[in-house]
Amino acid sequence: MELESQALEVLQQIGIRKGQTVLDFGCGSGTYTIPAAKIVGEQRKVYALDKDKKALDELMQRAKSAGLKNVEWIDTSGELKFGLADESIDLILIFDVFHNHYFPRMDERRRLLEEIYRILKSDGIVSLWPKHMESEAKGEIESANFYLENEYSGILIHDNEDCERGQILNFRKK
Repeated sequence: MELESQALEVLQQIGIRKGQTVLDFGCGSGTYTIPAAKIVGEQRKVYALDKDKKALDELMQRAKSAGLKNVEWIDTSGELKFGLADESIDLILIFDVFHNHYFPRMDERRRLLEEIYRILKSDGIVSLWPKHMESEAKGEIESANFYLENEYSGILIHDNEDCERGQILNFRKK
């Protein structure tokens, strides 16, 4: 429960709130997905997207065990088209997935940012933990028509078990 309370604190600091629709891109087994679903409330959705089907199965079991019906799994098999409507998402979490391991080529990251731009509401937030790519991420995102609105530094959860100090960057559309 300690990890979940830490995740709740991080999500509240970055601005997630009741009534929002959230995409957790690269959600893994749901470190931030489950707390986000609790915050936004049962009238809204949290979309969980990951190419690891085993992690998504685990996440959906955890959501079911917690009585959450507002978590929806998006199966992409690694494609960069999410099947969500234009300007349908209030907040997108991209925690520790926007880097060279998952997206080794800049054009892949650019396509990802174009899709994120498409689905993000005009007043929405892209919340990025640029682990492994701290120096390049900000410039790449800003060159994709986003601007840095604010930053959050604190204790973040990595791989659903380890806590470490990190920085989250919140961007909005230009």
